[in-house]
Amino acid sequence: MSDEKSLKYNEPWILQRADPYVYRHTDGSYYFTASVPAYDGIVLRRAGTLAELSGAEEVMVWKKHESGPMSYHIWAPEIHYLFGKWYIYFAGGEAEDIWKIRPYVLECSGDDPLTDEWVELGKMKRAAEDEFSFEAFSLDATVFENKGEYYYVWAEKVGVGKMISNLYIAKMESGNQLKTVQVLLTTPDYDWERKGFWVNEGPAVIHHDGKMFLTYSASETGVDYCVGMLSIDEDADILDPRLWKKERYPVLKTCEKLGIYGPGHNSFTVDEDGNDVMVYHARTEAEINGDPLYNPNRHAMLMKVKWDEAGRPVFSYENK
Repeated sequence: MSDEKSLKYNEPWILQRADPYVYRHTDGSYYFTASVPAYDGIVLRRAGTLAELSGAEEVMVWKKHESGPMSYHIWAPEIHYLFGKWYIYFAGGEAEDIWKIRPYVLECSGDDPLTDEWVELGKMKRAAEDEFSFEAFSLDATVFENKGEYYYVWAEKVGVGKMISNLYIAKMESGNQLKTVQVLLTTPDYDWERKGFWVNEGPAVIHHDGKMFLTYSASETGVDYCVGMLSIDEDADILDPRLWKKERYPVLKTCEKLGIYGPGHNSFTVDEDGNDVMVYHARTEAEINGDPLYNPNRHAMLMKVKWDEAGRPVFSYENK
C-alpha cells in the first residue's frame, strides 16, 4: 500500500523542477525527469514509490552540446519505454540561435536508463509526405498508446510576429519516426489561452473507462498559465480532429487562496495502489523576479485525480 502520509499534494514536492514527467515502469519502479533551471541537460531519478522520488538521487544522463543543435534551452524531457527500448523526448535550441527549438530523441537499449548508454538519434523524423512538421519552433512532445498504436503529440508555432503555438498529433512508426502527416488538434481559441502569448503546449494523456483525456497548458508561463483539456472516445479515429471535444474553460488555474500560481505542463501517473495522480508544476509566489522563463521557482507538485459520475476527470486543489 502507498504511504499516504509521506506524500504531499498541491504543495511543492520536488523543488525547482519544471515540466515534470513521471513514468511508472512495468517492474513498478518510478522514473522522474523535468526541465532543470540551467536548461543544460537531462536528469533522471528512480524510486520504488512516488514519495521516495523526492529524495532519490538525481543523475545527469545527458548534457547539452557546446554549439549547434541541442546546445541551448534543453526543455521538457519525457522518458518512455517503447518498442522494447527506452526513449527520452526533449526539445533544444542552438547556442547560435537560441530560439531555434526543435524536438530531439535519445535512445537507450540497456536495462538501466540511469547507468546504461544513451544514444543521440537526432531530430524527430516526420512522415515522408509531411513537409511542415518541425520546421518551426517545436517542443513539448509526449507519447501515448491507444489500441496497440503509439501517437506523438507536440506543440509547434505557426504564423508571423509572435506566432501561435498549436498542438499537433501523428501516429508513430518507430521511436524516432512518424508514420502519418501531422493533424492540428487545438489552437488557442479562447481568451484564457491568449494571455501574453497565444499558446497551447505541454500535452499529456490519461485513459479512463473507454475514453482519453488530453490536458495541455495555455498562455504565458507566469500567473496566467493554466490547463485546458480535450477528450475523445478510445474507439474513435484518433487522427480526426473533429472527434476531439475541447473544453470551453480551463480545468486548472491559479488559486491565490492556496498560493498556487500558474499551474501547468503536467503529466499523469498512478500511485502504488493504482490511483490516478497528476504531476504538474506551479509557482508559490504571484510576483516573479525577472523573466518568468528564467526564474527557477517552478516546483513539481502532485494532485489526486478524481472522477465524476460521467467518468470525467476532476482536477481540484481539494483533492487531497
